Amino acid sequence: MGYTFTLTSVIPAAPREVYAAWLDSRKHSAMTGGKAVMSDKVGAAVSAWDGYISGKNLELVPGKKIVQSWRTTQFTGAHQDSIITVTLTPTATGTRLTLEHSNVPEDQTGYEKDGWKDNYFSPMASYFARARRAASASKTAAGVKKAAPPKKKAAARKSAAKATRKSARTSARTSARKTKGRS
Repeated sequence: MGYTFTLTSVIPAAPREVYAAWLDSRKHSAMTGGKAVMSDKVGAAVSAWDGYISGKNLELVPGKKIVQSWRTTQFTGAHQDSIITVTLTPTATGTRLTLEHSNVPEDQTGYEKDGWKDNYFSPMASYFARARRAASASKTAAGVKKAAPPKKKAAARKSAAKATRKSARTSARTSARKTKGRS
């Protein structure tokens, strides 16, 4: 018989982003640092951390909930699969990820103590924070590019006005000389 524990963490991304990244092999791998094979289909086999974790999708509610069976290479034949239930709730700063891990073998308490934090929550927070910074930098760069043409137009207008004033002064001097020479 296993035990159950619940952990929470706030991830700086919208629930739909966290959900999509968890179930995408490439993003899950980038997010955690270990190779993952994921799917967004109920019943599909999944694995993470270079095969250390294997299981399948049991229930999926887009943007809200992921339920998967999990077993690690440390489980023996006597151990049943554990079950993770990931619930995603929007917050002002992103997503509150609530993880319930049930049917965990009694002798494997490391998952609760630091396994989830060190191997999922902290790397996920870093992954999404980097993604937000990159998106923000991209928007800023795009904003600068869009703002540049009006500045160029304003500079061109100033330059044209300056040239017009200079031309007018030159014309006035030339007229004054011609008038002075006639008298």
